[in-house]
This record gives sequence, C-alpha cells and structure tokens, in this order.
Amino acid sequence: MKQRDIPAKRAKLLAALPPLDLILRGSLLHRTIRHKKGCQKCALGGGHPADILTIGYPGGRTKQFSIRPELKPQVTQWLHNYQQLKAKLEAICEINHAFLRPDD
Repeated sequence: MKQRDIPAKRAKLLAALPPLDLILRGSLLHRTIRHKKGCQKCALGGGHPADILTIGYPGGRTKQFSIRPELKPQVTQWLHNYQQLKAKLEAICEINHAFLRPDD
C-alpha cells in the first residue's frame, strides 16, 4: 500500500463506522428457564423461553441480563454494530501499521 493512499482508505473506514452510541458488547443467548416448584408449565416439561444477554469481564466474571422480546431486534442490531466497529477498528490499525512501514 502506498503512503499517499493511506489517508483516503482510513477516511473511508471512518465514514463507515456504525453510530457509536448504538453499540453493545456481549452475546445473545436463547435459553429455557425451568422453575423447581409451583409452576404448572415447568412441571409439564415446557419451561419458559428467554433471551439472555451475556457479557464477559476480566477474571472470568460474567453478567447476564434478561431481554424483553420487544427489545430483541434492537439488542441484536447493537451487537451487530459492535462487531462492525471492532472489525473496522482492526482494519484502521492495519492501515496505520502500513503507514509506519516504508513504501514497497
């Protein structure tokens, strides 16, 4: 990659970043919750379907949040935005590495 091409490539990636206020890190899981006592549905083996947002933290700690069904599309989009942002940041870093190297 030529040094003169780097600013334009970097600007193109920056322009394509998702909105930074609409990102969310984690994983969306679909689980079935079963109560041990007092629930007829669980006693029959059905359980309650639930969408769970799981977020990992250093030291092996995790946090889990139940997601209401009407928020699932929004959470899915925010997770996708985070993945896009992460990929574009990696690409920008690679371009910056190329900037530090002399022309081929």
